[in-house]
Amino acid sequence: MRKIIVQLSVSLDGYFEGPERDISWGMITDEIHRDVNDFVRREIGTFLHGRVMHELMVNYWPTADQEPDITEPERDFAGIYREIPKIVYSSTYDDTAWNTSIVREVDPDAVRALKDQPGGDLGLGGVDLMQSFLEYDLVDEWRFYVTPVVLGAGRRVFPDGVSIPLRLTETRAFDNGVLLTRYARRA
Repeated sequence: MRKIIVQLSVSLDGYFEGPERDISWGMITDEIHRDVNDFVRREIGTFLHGRVMHELMVNYWPTADQEPDITEPERDFAGIYREIPKIVYSSTYDDTAWNTSIVREVDPDAVRALKDQPGGDLGLGGVDLMQSFLEYDLVDEWRFYVTPVVLGAGRRVFPDGVSIPLRLTETRAFDNGVLLTRYARRA
């Protein structure tokens, strides 16, 4: 069975966005970008995105490798991104370019059926969509790049009241102080 894996950068105090949707605090170096690329290439067979996440991604990545100042890990990810199928959960979005399918709502039975299909794991992107998946107990793993910064405000990854028993499955420190922590649901 395929797993649904959330991957994102978080501040030390648990925010994925600072005030006014600020994400400039992220410390994504070439080393970290290579780690993301290797993970996605090795494990992810389909991206599951909410509309906002998908629009952020599709507005840059499909043609990013044509930019003259792009780094090699970014150039590599552009190719990876184009090739991986994407499912966008949205009641309003209609663009199926760049290997994209549209699903109008989160149907837990349909998601479970998707998990039962063969192929690589499902990379869940977008915290609003993640929170919908949490309501149906559909997320299997979290892969956080914990950034050594305290934001004090913004949007937290987990809403108040969520309780999920987890076990640590991987850690790795990067040269810039970012710490990869990977957690799976406890059985």
